Amino acid sequence: MDKFYNETLAKLENEIKEFEIEADCSIERIEAVIQLIIKCLFDVKKYILKRGFKNVDEEIRFFKYQKPIIVSKLIYYNAIYKIETRKPYGNKRTRNILSKN
Repeated sequence: MDKFYNETLAKLENEIKEFEIEADCSIERIEAVIQLIIKCLFDVKKYILKRGFKNVDEEIRFFKYQKPIIVSKLIYYNAIYKIETRKPYGNKRTRNILSKN
């Protein structure tokens, strides 16, 4: 389980870095990263349903430490997406709103 998880996490982080370098529009980039993370969670779920856990300790370690790392990335990029999509358009209005905060 640890080997699969570490490989999956490393692959996800590399793909996220590639998207951050390649994509110009931040909203499109964030949407793509969110889709990558969801796919990663799906792959991990599929692997676990197919293989299962060796023992209770492995299951506890997965749900307490490993899965939250991937889910935290999803929460982070969802928050960034909400911020970017709610950002007002226009220079003057944007400056006024951002200067108030």
